[in-house]
Amino acid sequence: QVQLVESGGGLVQAGGSLRLSCAASGRTFSSTWMGWFRQAPGKEREFVAVISPGGGGTVHEDSVKGRFTISRDNAKNTVYLQMNNLNPGDTAVYYCNIYTAADEFWGQGTQVTVST
Repeated sequence: QVQLVESGGGLVQAGGSLRLSCAASGRTFSSTWMGWFRQAPGKEREFVAVISPGGGGTVHEDSVKGRFTISRDNAKNTVYLQMNNLNPGDTAVYYCNIYTAADEFWGQGTQVTVST
């Protein structure tokens, strides 16, 4: 059974940093794209970033470019999201996502709260 477990969320002041991790188990995902989404209160879930299987290709949503960096460690079946210079607009539940032609998997989410 596939499980995605996020960690690293928390409360941080504006301008601070957090590093999210998403560990996958139950299957190896070294040949799939992995990504992060987020959902703020009262809003729809939105794309944050995605990374190619080898890690050489990344796409970041415009509002996080230059502040967030997605990376992965295929040996650990883990994807990361380094978040710097956080602002209150980044407050949301962050979800790990893996999408293949046959399946889609989501983690349970980790809360990130940025205070002023």
